[in-house]
Amino acid sequence: QAQLVESGGGLVQPGGSLRLSCAVSGIMFSAYVMGWYRQAPGKQRELVASITSGGSTDYAQSAKDRFTISRDNAKSTLYLRMTSLKYEDTAVYYCHADLGVVAGLKYDYWGQGTQVTVSS
Repeated sequence: QAQLVESGGGLVQPGGSLRLSCAVSGIMFSAYVMGWYRQAPGKQRELVASITSGGSTDYAQSAKDRFTISRDNAKSTLYLRMTSLKYEDTAVYYCHADLGVVAGLKYDYWGQGTQVTVSS
């Protein structure tokens, strides 16, 4: 029932910008901590940025000062604005929704991912 659908990925030149979106349905979006993860070839999936239901944000060191995570609760949509893109940002980017532990059970959901390729 829960669906997280990423979009906005693609090919971009170094130094360029891109905005990713994650459209969420089937869950009460505003209740979830949202995050963007990425997985580059041959590497583990890593957290890029997260945002709480109240709007508090956290970023990986590699994303600080370059990326901005935001959410529109009215639209049930998560965003990641990426600027000054580098080759190292190339990865599949995944949207994640985390409700935390409720009644002793962990609730979280993943999107299918969207490819971001930074290449000259």
